[in-house]
Amino acid sequence: MNFGRIITAMVTPFNQHGQLDIPATQELVNHLIANGSDAVVVAGTTGESPTLSTEEKLLLFKTVVETANGQIPVIAGTGSNNTQASIELTKQAEEIGVDGIMLVVPYYNKPSQEGIYAHFATIANATKLPVMLYNIPGRSAVNMNVETTLRLAQVPNIVTIKEASGDLDAIATIIEHAPEGFTVYSGDDSLALPMLSIGGAGVVSVASHIVGNEMQQMVRNYQAGQVTAAAMQHRQLLPVMKSLFMAPNPTAVKAAMEMKGIKAGPVRLPLIPLTAEQQQELQSVVQPTMNFFVS
Repeated sequence: MNFGRIITAMVTPFNQHGQLDIPATQELVNHLIANGSDAVVVAGTTGESPTLSTEEKLLLFKTVVETANGQIPVIAGTGSNNTQASIELTKQAEEIGVDGIMLVVPYYNKPSQEGIYAHFATIANATKLPVMLYNIPGRSAVNMNVETTLRLAQVPNIVTIKEASGDLDAIATIIEHAPEGFTVYSGDDSLALPMLSIGGAGVVSVASHIVGNEMQQMVRNYQAGQVTAAAMQHRQLLPVMKSLFMAPNPTAVKAAMEMKGIKAGPVRLPLIPLTAEQQQELQSVVQPTMNFFVS
């Protein structure tokens, strides 16, 4: 499965009553397809997965699969810190017709490396879908080390990893020693270009909600050998990428989307809206995004 270069970790649109907004979800999928997303992750952290019920996740998977209609791959966030619950959700997602699943390193439990391996391998063996691992020690409190990642890369349907450790040395080691066909994506927008430079496949992005086409242009320039142009575009995009994390994700990106006329709605508690000062700061960064790149 080729997931492309720019994978959007999709927000979950809510209405003003905090309920799933299905029409807005359909609009968002079409927006992302038209604006540079090669694939989407549904019900990941950016999708506020901790606050979604199983029924809501399944409805999201179904809605996004039907709306995408084969135009781009749909990756379902079915990982959790409960192995059996992840297996059950994965099987339901597979029946709905998703193209792959993303499994996060178990959070709160603080498993050992052997426990992490057993968790992922057990879920992968319960499905035929391609699996994207997700290493994010800042949220899970445990870092999956290089050796565990490379061991899991030997499982036939574990085909890629979203790496949000920020450790480029470790990531380079994974890329160097992983089996052929195993890919590594940046989990941080600001490391998208550096990741490409060491052999990464691309980025699982939040900023692509806002600047997806611009990120695709940066990638195309890099792939065409226009490294100086790509680097300039990276620097121009960096303030947007950073501003979207001024508050716990996805608070700022949802606010930025609303500024751009893309329906996203509020965040759910325990997340809270941006302050007036944060709104103003975000507006100053997001508003000029149409005129980023120097020709």
